[in-house]
Amino acid sequence: MNRRDAIARVAWVMGGTVIGANLFLTGCTRKATKNVESLFEPDIIDFLGDVADTILPPTSSPGAKEAGVGGFIPVMVRDCYPPEDQKVFVEGLGKLEDAAKAKFHRAFRKLEADERTELLTEIDKEAREHQQNKKKADLNHYFFMLKQITLLGYFTSELGATRALRYVPVPGKYIGDYPYKKGDKAWAI
Repeated sequence: MNRRDAIARVAWVMGGTVIGANLFLTGCTRKATKNVESLFEPDIIDFLGDVADTILPPTSSPGAKEAGVGGFIPVMVRDCYPPEDQKVFVEGLGKLEDAAKAKFHRAFRKLEADERTELLTEIDKEAREHQQNKKKADLNHYFFMLKQITLLGYFTSELGATRALRYVPVPGKYIGDYPYKKGDKAWAI
């Protein structure tokens, strides 16, 4: 199975809760805006990896940066989001950097791990409020998109699927009432 098929299946399984799930099911065929091309610069990919690693830090399993999510994010934004969302996303990265400087007087990448977490927690709260109160015609919040792509990229990556989830390369028969113990990892698709 290739990565695009895996993404489509994850979107289907999640019942369309992933932002833009219909895009995943119909294929990623959108044209990129000129602003999105800047996301492919190595420094920006590294920045996106740091943000993703703050969202999904390394624990007993690797973090998002190690799973390569920083390089996955620009591809998804370029290929799967309409120009309006692409613009919101790119501008949002500047807002994230501005928020770090306003709160801690330093760039995001110079913040300590606890400061990064505190900042992203505040931005996440803002994003959730925006998403809950938005009208149908309103655009998505940049952090909401960033968080969704981070989760998608991590759990469809090889590291995420095999080390953060339980993975069986050749599954056996379906057992609907398989015993579950509290604290067990979820199964990879």
